[in-house]
Amino acid sequence: MALQQRKIGKLCFALAAVCGISACSSTPPLPESNERLNAVLWMQGSAEYQALSLNTYAQATKAIAPALADKTWSAALEQIGNYTAMPPAVIVDIDETVLDNLPFQAQLIKDRKTFNQNDWEQWTQRASAKPIPGAKAFLDAAHAQGVTIFYVTNREATQEQDTRTNLLNQKLPVRTDIDVVLMKNENGWNSSDKSSRRTHVIKNFRVIALVGDDFGDFSSGAKGTPQDRVELAKTYESLWGKKWFLLPNPVYGSWEAALHNNDYSLPAAEVTKRKLEQLITIE
Repeated sequence: MALQQRKIGKLCFALAAVCGISACSSTPPLPESNERLNAVLWMQGSAEYQALSLNTYAQATKAIAPALADKTWSAALEQIGNYTAMPPAVIVDIDETVLDNLPFQAQLIKDRKTFNQNDWEQWTQRASAKPIPGAKAFLDAAHAQGVTIFYVTNREATQEQDTRTNLLNQKLPVRTDIDVVLMKNENGWNSSDKSSRRTHVIKNFRVIALVGDDFGDFSSGAKGTPQDRVELAKTYESLWGKKWFLLPNPVYGSWEAALHNNDYSLPAAEVTKRKLEQLITIE
């Protein structure tokens, strides 16, 4: 009986020692999951994103020559009437279309923050964002052929100078004799809908291509329901890849806002709840 008790005691001691070692050597708990983690990592480092971006801009570059040759060619839905004698232009979005803000997004994830205007303005003031893969080659090719580049962005007008500095720092073509960097809340453009700014461009230019990472960079109606947006995109099937060139962006955009009815006042938990409700699962 005593021998059995001694064996049990030794076993308990051994288990306690193992548990103690395990506790001392355990690593800290992993950080909580972040909805944008995989999306940012995919855009920053995957071969797939690099290939898609380069392919999109290669398609856009190939479209320049036929667009210049065909004076009836226009990529802007707002462009009507006789525009055949107008000089050519392309309209590009900036964020995640021309300039890469993923270091900013990555920092938010590491700091466990959501998007906020203060951090965003600090980032844009650095004027250090690099070009998206393929963007500079396309813009340089268009510029070399006499095409004016219009940068139409939903950055605030107060960020225009920093934005211009960033574009110039990256040696991207920016005309200085006219305003080609068109911001939100500039000249009364107080809506994120870019139609009014496209209308401004077509007064004097024939738009041969639109490039963006969001449906709103091409057409009004991007703020509908997810189903409405899909159906609307189908109606423009003949434009995608020919006059409209779309870059992937799974991090943010009107596609995400549509999932929660464009209500930015909702708490994060409610936004996540609504997203989960819209998942299509196994029947």
